[in-house]
Amino acid sequence: MYAIIRAGGKQAKVQSGDVIDIERVKTDDEELTFAPLLVVDDDGVAFSDRDALDKASVTAKILGGSAGPKIDIFKYKNKTGYRRRQGHRQKYTRIEITGINLGSAPAKKSAKTPAKKPAEPAASEEE
Repeated sequence: MYAIIRAGGKQAKVQSGDVIDIERVKTDDEELTFAPLLVVDDDGVAFSDRDALDKASVTAKILGGSAGPKIDIFKYKNKTGYRRRQGHRQKYTRIEITGINLGSAPAKKSAKTPAKKPAEPAASEEE
């Protein structure tokens, strides 16, 4: 079973036990809950209907913080003496997916056969 979740403006495909980095989350809780955008169960059936996903949830445990790679920004214009130096390092929160709960699975619709039309009486030819 896997799910697609949205965190920090990005989407990620997660399974139970996965460890991923998401945009920094400031919270005192040790557990996060995400509303999935899509859930695919073990049988390969995808659930993307809003009604089915209202009860679904993805839970994750916060493992700690981390930082991305250092990005150096250097602006320069020739012959004018213009130089600007700047750096950036994105902060991330590392989480571990602990479970994917689909809630109560919706009842599968049975294939309805089209209703048969009543047989028309055979036209009797009178001679």
